Amino acid sequence: MTNIMGWKWLVLVPAVFSATLWGHSSATAEPSAESEVAIAAPTEIAEITEIAATEAVQPAAMSADATPAFNTAQPLAPQPTQVELPAVSPVPVVTAQEMPQTRAEAPAPAPSATGATSTYSITSAGQTRSFQSPNMTRLTSVDQLSQTGAASQQGAMDQLTSITQLTDVQPTDWAYQALQSLVERYGCIVGYPDSTYRGQRALTRFEFAAGMNACLDRISELLAASTADLATKEDLATLQRLQEEFAAELAALRGRVDVLEARTAALEANQFSTTTKLSGETLFYVADIFNEEAGFDNETVFQYRSRLIFDTSFSGTDQLRARIQAGTLEPFNQPGNELGFGAFGNTDGRFFMDLLSYQFPVSDVARINIFANGGGLDDATFGNTINPLDNPARSAITRFGQRNAIYRTASTSAGAAINFFLTDNISLQAAYLAGENSDPSPGSGLFNGNYGALGQLTFRNIFDVVDLAFTYVNAYTGTSTNADGSITAGVPFGLGSRASRVDIDRPVIANSYGIEANLKLFPGFQLGGWVGYSAIRAIGVGDASVWNYAGTLAFPDLFSRGSLGGIIFGMQPRLTGSDAAIGNRLGQRKDPDVGFHLEAFYRYAVNDNIDITPGFIWITAPNHNDDNNDEFMGVLRTTFRF
Repeated sequence: MTNIMGWKWLVLVPAVFSATLWGHSSATAEPSAESEVAIAAPTEIAEITEIAATEAVQPAAMSADATPAFNTAQPLAPQPTQVELPAVSPVPVVTAQEMPQTRAEAPAPAPSATGATSTYSITSAGQTRSFQSPNMTRLTSVDQLSQTGAASQQGAMDQLTSITQLTDVQPTDWAYQALQSLVERYGCIVGYPDSTYRGQRALTRFEFAAGMNACLDRISELLAASTADLATKEDLATLQRLQEEFAAELAALRGRVDVLEARTAALEANQFSTTTKLSGETLFYVADIFNEEAGFDNETVFQYRSRLIFDTSFSGTDQLRARIQAGTLEPFNQPGNELGFGAFGNTDGRFFMDLLSYQFPVSDVARINIFANGGGLDDATFGNTINPLDNPARSAITRFGQRNAIYRTASTSAGAAINFFLTDNISLQAAYLAGENSDPSPGSGLFNGNYGALGQLTFRNIFDVVDLAFTYVNAYTGTSTNADGSITAGVPFGLGSRASRVDIDRPVIANSYGIEANLKLFPGFQLGGWVGYSAIRAIGVGDASVWNYAGTLAFPDLFSRGSLGGIIFGMQPRLTGSDAAIGNRLGQRKDPDVGFHLEAFYRYAVNDNIDITPGFIWITAPNHNDDNNDEFMGVLRTTFRF
């Protein structure tokens, strides 16, 4: 298409000139006021003037007023033979005034189908001039083009795929974008074998026809491909007929679909398939204490604890948890209570209900957890004890290494807890749990027996590094009679020295305060710890103070993915002072010395379901008394989860 713009006007001169002569030879001169032409009939011509084929015709002999009867839509082809035509006799020209040159036209005989040239005579200003012109013949078949178009086929062209294949076409050329579109988009432009386009040369009619045909074919292919999948008029008519025939059925179906959509939306909003998920956890312990104090001998033990957990959801956002448990954990003989794995004894392989709770949301920022059995103050925090090692199955081995001891100052079981989010990172936990909730006896029950009340403000991911919590616990523990008739009372730490329980056969109230923190310094290293203080009052006797603290190091993914290393160093609950009356009953107003707890373990993840955890515990001055030998414990724990 671009070559059309490159045609030289000289290329059109022969065709236009021949067409002009053809028009003159066939035109009939019309007399006017200014000129009059007398034309002789062909039968009266007595003389034929032969004109040499090589004679040139001067453009001055033609008038600009002559309009050739030329059909540009039909190509004209010169014929190789020559036919002599009769000359037209000179005719005098009569004009109103004398002109330097006067145009006179002679009738032209009909073009011969086989003649190569036609001879014409023109009389002007009393002079007669004759000339020859190639005979133009109208084409009726494309086969007629093959005789004269052979020259256009010389120099076969190659198909192009990119405009860059043409070495003589530059991006600065004014028609560059048009050529690029025709080559790369339509693929209907070719170049010469020497990788040139020759955009400045003239375009023959054959080349124009070939290029136009190639582009039209390509456009037809693109249109056919783009409309192949479209519906035809027949298809649309069929659909319209079917729509008219089934209009009533379609209307009824539309109504039924609307009803179904409404019911489906209601079901999606209110219905949830009740599901229950079962998970399990089993622990094997092999442990022994070394260097025991005289009278506190222990043997190597193999103990276990197994849990089955049933989690059921009714709406997708709530959870009913039932946990049953069995085990053979028994405490070691020791001066204090520093070494222990669990909070229950030997069940002889019988499962019992260890935990029963139901948790649900009350708004977008609040959740409530109701405990029917087995709820602890650590559960009431909704997992916010702020210690990465708080997991008795997969982290710290001892109870002391799991969390701040103030979470163990109350004997609890049933009650409720709420977790309220003030912001995305700050939450408030509050709970009330009773320990004798199922006992209707006087001095017991949900509100008149042992209880623990907790309030905690928790900060998570402060600066994406710090977890922090401030905890308050108010606990009441009454007296109870054992099977042997002895009376038990005091704070049920289950940890630390025996004196720290303040067990003087009187009910006690403990107000405990704690701070827990953990810093996630690096992806594989965390530094944390806690400090706890308990102000204990033995009702009707006096007051006492108990402290505990610890620092923790956690190494997530140590040596392998899923593994964990941990170190805990601290002081288990210690009686740091008391009134004289309490001291008299305990035999001491405070623990005489300070003993420390050092624990180290490494959990190796065999796979996603099995862990092996060796651990070592060193207790200095057991029962916070230097008179007792330091104790060493070695533990190998294996955890199975499913």
